[in-house]
Amino acid sequence: MSEDSSPPTPGAEHNALEPFEGVFRATVSIYTGDPAPSVTGGRMTNVFTLGGLFLQQSFVGDVGPDGVSRFEGRGYWGFNQSTGLYEGFWIDTASSIMQTETGSVDESGKIWTMSASLPHPNGGRIDKRAIITLIDEHHHTMESLMSFDGGPEQRTMFLDYQRELESGGGEPD
Repeated sequence: MSEDSSPPTPGAEHNALEPFEGVFRATVSIYTGDPAPSVTGGRMTNVFTLGGLFLQQSFVGDVGPDGVSRFEGRGYWGFNQSTGLYEGFWIDTASSIMQTETGSVDESGKIWTMSASLPHPNGGRIDKRAIITLIDEHHHTMESLMSFDGGPEQRTMFLDYQRELESGGGEPD
């Protein structure tokens, strides 16, 4: 609620998330210490909800090599007008952790850095940093870096998102 008890309305910081709204094809590179990443794909659908205050995210991965398994994730991303920070919430089928993160956007308005500290499923802590880069209104990336129990930060994932074209086959509007 605002100071006058009226519901909040989206501001410029919420509007900065507009290029992420839509359906995007994802190329997902997962780094596990091998020289080359494991590469898979998926589809991310982002829609504004709750009066435009939050970007609701829904990710469905491609079917795995077994023909059955599929990664799925859900999240929300928004701007907290009280703290002046972007906040995110994410859950997925890879763990039972409810991830929350906070961060900010740089002066260009194109690079968000989000941070979180999470419990490791085997004990200990994971410090996570995500860098979301807006290339243009049809293309963005997300790099995930993690440090386990205070060790060196390492790249764990890189996602390249391309907006899916409309069914007419032309360029997006």
